[in-house]
Amino acid sequence: MIAAFHEKGAVVVRRAVGEHWIEHLRAGLEKNQRDPSPYGCRYTKEGDPGGFWDDYCNWQRIPEYRDFIFDSGVAELVSRILSSETVRIFHEHVLVKEPGTRDVSPWHHDQPYYCVDGEKVGSVWLPLDPVPRSACPEFVAGSHRWGRMFAPRKFVDQKPYEGALGHFEPVPDIDERREDYEILTWDLEPGDVIVFHMKTVHGAPGTTELRTRRRAIATRWLGDDAIFARRPFTTSPPFPDLHLAPGAPFEDERFPVVWPLSARR
Repeated sequence: MIAAFHEKGAVVVRRAVGEHWIEHLRAGLEKNQRDPSPYGCRYTKEGDPGGFWDDYCNWQRIPEYRDFIFDSGVAELVSRILSSETVRIFHEHVLVKEPGTRDVSPWHHDQPYYCVDGEKVGSVWLPLDPVPRSACPEFVAGSHRWGRMFAPRKFVDQKPYEGALGHFEPVPDIDERREDYEILTWDLEPGDVIVFHMKTVHGAPGTTELRTRRRAIATRWLGDDAIFARRPFTTSPPFPDLHLAPGAPFEDERFPVVWPLSARR
C-alpha cells in the first residue's frame, strides 16, 4: 500500500476508522453546521437542488474533531504511508453534499492553495456516509509526480485565483481526455479512508444519483520535510496571523505534532 501511494498518489484503506469515531465525527459535524466558522461556505446557488457546503480550521473549538485527530490512530497511519517519522496536523476540512446536488468539485490539486512546500504531505478523506463511485472523489494516478503546480481554482465559479496564473499553470482539462489518464475512484463505506498526496490532481462529482447525504471530513497532514511557503495570493486556509519565514518548519501551536506520541508537547 505504501508503494502504491508513492506510485499512484492516492490509495484507499478499508475499515481504517471504527464506528465509534464515525458517530463522534457526525456529532461534531452537526455542531459545526449549526455554528459555522467565518470560513464556512455554501457553494450551491439559491434555488438549485441539493446543497454543497464546507468549512475548515475548527478542530481547536470542536472537541469531536480534536479527539479524532489526536486519538483515533489516523496520524500513525499517515506517518506510515507518507514514510515520515513525524506528522503535524495542518487543518481539518469538512465537505457536505446533500442528495441531488449538481455542484462538482473542479479538478485541482491542493498544495498550491496552501502555504506549504514539501513532498511528505497528504490528506485523509473519510466519508461519514456510504459513497458509491458515482459520488466519490476521483484522482489522476501519478499526477503528484508530474513536477507541475497548477493554479488554484475557486469552487464557486471554478475561476483561477487572481494572480495565480502568473506563477502556476492552468489545470488541464481532465474530462476532455479522460482516456489519457488512469482515474482512481472507489465505492466507500464509512470507516474507509482515501489517503492522497497534496499534489495529486483530483475532483469530485455531484450527488445527483444519491438519496442520502455525502458527508466527509478531510484531515490535512504535514510530514518531515514540510516548510512554510509564501504564495502570491491569499492562501486557503489563509492563516492571517501566521508569521513564519519562507522555508521555515511549521513549528507553531496551530500545527502540533500528533505522531509520534513521544513528540507531543
